[in-house]
Amino acid sequence: MLRIRAPRPVLAAVALSVSLTACTAQAASGPSEEGAPASKTPPAKVKVVDPAAGRPVTVTATGGTIASVKVVDADGGALTGRAGAGGARWVSDRNAVPGTTYTVEVTSRTADGKESRSRSTFDTAEAAAVNKLTLAPGKNTTVGIGHPVSIVFDLPVTKKAEVEKQLKVTTSNATEGSWGWVKDYSGRDRADWRPRTYWKPGTKVTLEANLNGTDSGGGWFVRDYRTGFTIGAAQIVKVDLDNHRLTLSKEGRTVRTIPVSGGTPGGDKRSWRGTAVLMAKEGTINMNSETVGLGDAYDKDVDFSMRLTWSGMYAHAAPWNARYFGNANMSSGCIGMSDANAASFYGAVNVGDPFEITGRDTKGTVAEGNGYGAWNLSWEQWRKKSALA
Repeated sequence: MLRIRAPRPVLAAVALSVSLTACTAQAASGPSEEGAPASKTPPAKVKVVDPAAGRPVTVTATGGTIASVKVVDADGGALTGRAGAGGARWVSDRNAVPGTTYTVEVTSRTADGKESRSRSTFDTAEAAAVNKLTLAPGKNTTVGIGHPVSIVFDLPVTKKAEVEKQLKVTTSNATEGSWGWVKDYSGRDRADWRPRTYWKPGTKVTLEANLNGTDSGGGWFVRDYRTGFTIGAAQIVKVDLDNHRLTLSKEGRTVRTIPVSGGTPGGDKRSWRGTAVLMAKEGTINMNSETVGLGDAYDKDVDFSMRLTWSGMYAHAAPWNARYFGNANMSSGCIGMSDANAASFYGAVNVGDPFEITGRDTKGTVAEGNGYGAWNLSWEQWRKKSALA
C-alpha cells in the first residue's frame, strides 16, 4: 500500500485502461463506488481498447492517489503491479491475457485521507491463434553434459526478442549460457539455451517461461511454463570414423572402446561429423530406408537404437555388418556395433551425452536444428543467434 504524507488535491477520477491491437474495443461494466460521497469522489472510469494485444493493465488517478489495486481473472489468478508517478499511476507487471475476464478493484485516497473503492470488469478478446510449445529435457530428469534447454514452438515466432525476454534459465552454480534461435528439423521455430562449455555434473537447471499474454507474432501464449532437470555424470563419446572406433569416457577416464562401422563413403550413406547429442534411447525400432530418402530400400527391426539426429543417424546394434566392425565403414549412415557391445553401451550412456564424431568422408557437420547441434558453433557464433544480442 502506498502512503502519501504530503497534502494532495481532492480525488477527481480513477481510470483503468488496457490498450491492445487488431480488435474492436469492448465496453467494460460500469464501476460502483463505496465509502465516499459522489460529490467528493466521482465514479472510476474504465476503458478497454483492442483487447488482443497483451498490454499491461494501467490504472491512473487524478486529484488523489492510488492506495491499492487488485486485478484478478475468473480463475483467481492475479496480475501484480506497482505504483508510480507519486501514486497517481499503477501498471501491472504482466500483460493482460487474450480471452480473459478481469475484475479490477481500486482503493484510492484523497488528500484529506478519505478512501473510496471502485470495482469494474472487462473482457479481452479471444486470441485468433494460440501458440504452444514443447520443452526438453523432460521435467525432473537427469541428462548428460551436452543437453541444451530446448523449446520448440507450434506456431511461428516472428517477435523473437519479445518472447526471449520472457524466458529465464536459473542454475545452481551460475552457469554462463545463452539463448540461440534455430530452425528445428521439423521446420518450426526453436530456441535453445546452451552453456558456454559442457555442463558441470550435478548442476540443477530451472526454466521459467513466463509467456502468458505474450504475442509471438504467429499466435498468443495463454499460459506459463516451468521445468527443471539435473546434469548427470560427465560422459563423452568419441567416434573415430577413420579408425572405426568408438570410445566412451567418464569423468575424463576411458571406460569402454568398441569397434564400429560408420556410414559408407562416397554418397548419401555417409555419416555426419561434429558433435551430436544423444537425443533418446529408443530400444528396438523399425528402420526403413525410404523414411530417410535412400533408394535401396531396407526394412528391419533394430535393437539398442540410440538417436543422434532427427535426420536418422543412430548408434545401434548391427549384427549383419559384423565383418566390418573396426575395419570399414559400410552402414547406411548409422554407427553400428555388435549385439553384445550395443547392449552394454546402451546401458552405460545417458540422454544428453555428447558424441564427438570425426572422419574425413562425411556428409558434413550436424546442423543446429538436426538434433542438438549447437555445440558445432563457437561460443561467439552461438551468442549471436540470440534475438537480444
